[in-house]
Amino acid sequence: NKDVWEYVNQFADFNNFINSPIARYKDKLYNLPFNMNTFYELWGTITPKEAQEKIEAQKKEFFASSGDGKTPRITNLEEQAISLVGKDIYEILIKGYTEKQWGRDCKDLPPSIIKRLPVRFTFDNNYFNDRYQGIPIEGYTALVQKLLEGIEVKCNVNFLDDRHGLGSLASKIVYTGCIDEFFEYQLGTLQYRSLRFKSENLDCPNYQGVAVVNYNEREIPYTRIIEHKHFVFGKQQNTVITHEYPQEWARGTEPYYPVNNEKNNELYEKYVELSKLHPSVIFGGRLGMYKYFDMDKVIEVAMNCWKAQQSE
Repeated sequence: NKDVWEYVNQFADFNNFINSPIARYKDKLYNLPFNMNTFYELWGTITPKEAQEKIEAQKKEFFASSGDGKTPRITNLEEQAISLVGKDIYEILIKGYTEKQWGRDCKDLPPSIIKRLPVRFTFDNNYFNDRYQGIPIEGYTALVQKLLEGIEVKCNVNFLDDRHGLGSLASKIVYTGCIDEFFEYQLGTLQYRSLRFKSENLDCPNYQGVAVVNYNEREIPYTRIIEHKHFVFGKQQNTVITHEYPQEWARGTEPYYPVNNEKNNELYEKYVELSKLHPSVIFGGRLGMYKYFDMDKVIEVAMNCWKAQQSE
């Protein structure tokens, strides 16, 4: 989104980082997103036609029980994944990683989750198709500091502990905490997934050669290792890596990912109705809107929200 790109470039200079993660499964490496490099690594297919035929054959075999060989109505993540990329890619590169991430069997997850994963029949390891891509050269902290210049900021303050006093400071409140917590969970508790991070400073200049390596085996407890210097083309003689461990969320721990299954989405919509009784409060972000957002998308939503407020 050109408007988003121009907006954030007011506050930071961006590099030309391209997200090209690697998947590791049983000590073999595969390119992501699923593309011709991935298909060649799996099957030795050379052309897009060969790869498509391989995927179509696996889909047909899996969905043969539908009678006519056509893909039936998709009801869960497993079916959605196989309908996109066939059984091999599902079992090697999706199933274990996804079940770790969400703590649930793929058959119990909604198909919408896997629609975020791009599939392409080109030799292109760029995870996104976006024209504008990059990372703030000085990091997101510097971007946020410039964004908040001239604005009073209070840290380590829980709005909900003093909602009357803090709420009286302005005619509009932007609330980015959990929407169910705002209403004291009176309709029930929404579900999230959380993360635990373990970081290490290593005495070597390059640990894995790429910013992100996914670990797709269910038996390995972490989902990925991040090597931070590769986001900004760092030249330091040491490197910092972070293991990401998914875990169940409970009140008092950090919520990261909304569990957007049918039950939770229905509960969220009930909270949306309740929120209409508070017209001075704008519920935003992953927690306030109970929706997964990439960085650019949440900025776009915020900008659109601002435009809507201006037109009122």
